[in-house]
Amino acid sequence: MKKAEYFMPAEWAEQQFVQLIWPDEHTDWRPYLADITRTMVSLAGAITRYEDVLVAAREALSTYRTLKAALSAEQMARITVVNCPFNDTWARDSGGISLIGARGRQILDFRFNGWGGQYPSGDDNLITQRLHNQGFIAGELIDNNDFVLEGGSIESDGEGTIFTTTCCLLDPHRNGRLSQGAIERELKKRLHAKRVIWLRNGRLRGDDTGGHIDTIVRLAPNGVLLYVKPDAGDEHYAAFSALETELQTLRQPSGEPYRLLPLPLPRPVIFDGERLPATYANFLVINGAVIVPVYGQSDLDSEACRQIARAFPQRAIVHVDASIIIRQHGSIHCLTMQYPKF
Repeated sequence: MKKAEYFMPAEWAEQQFVQLIWPDEHTDWRPYLADITRTMVSLAGAITRYEDVLVAAREALSTYRTLKAALSAEQMARITVVNCPFNDTWARDSGGISLIGARGRQILDFRFNGWGGQYPSGDDNLITQRLHNQGFIAGELIDNNDFVLEGGSIESDGEGTIFTTTCCLLDPHRNGRLSQGAIERELKKRLHAKRVIWLRNGRLRGDDTGGHIDTIVRLAPNGVLLYVKPDAGDEHYAAFSALETELQTLRQPSGEPYRLLPLPLPRPVIFDGERLPATYANFLVINGAVIVPVYGQSDLDSEACRQIARAFPQRAIVHVDASIIIRQHGSIHCLTMQYPKF
């Protein structure tokens, strides 16, 4: 296989469907299951205005009935619900990572180990294989179970550049003591990338992923980087000022600097005495729209939506309340995994 045959598309490339994993009483969502179920229905409803949704659920029939009671017939026609065991609902990190090329789509099935062994992950690590084997995810499945990689830890511009963070990918609980150079070689080989950009600064309080890039910096078309920029009085200010300086030094393959668009950081969201990693950077790009998490902070919610609209002027901006999602330390992007059309 020649390296140029496949590439990792950007998230704004045309998609076939978005995958979700449905929360139930056997997950950490149990204390507020009704609330997260309403949120998930809203999220599925937002996506199905634009494209298909594949839902992995422990109880497919009851999940289908829940969705059917809230959504239109046209939306339900875009939803497939399938029985599948799982540990948790973060499809971004247990889902397959797609490459596309002249011969179709490859699904890279990396090992998922519960964000460095923090949480049970045996069933999550098998979700992609199970869905593929049942015919719900088409394409050539490529076994990458010898390497730990989560979808939320990388961003692709669709042109051969991968962005990631040192604090996450260099975690020895993921890929042992592999050096940065060794990990970069693996990323280039497996993702068919031309270069890897490592970000050293910026991590949100309460982030238990180890510092996923999709919480702090996101890529957009035409060399745009959307990044978190806290107010001066926020505890994150120094670290994210260093991140901003770091981003200012980066160059596109053409040699041009990136166009930087700052996103506000939500005012502290506290639950059980802990600050949660609320962020507007955890948006999802789909066909024709961007789904933006909001947190009941109307001024900052609106500012974030305006900035994201500047980066994606051809797409509708749709906001979904992520106030319940963030209680489990994730947001919209974390709950979803897109599969590109091929």
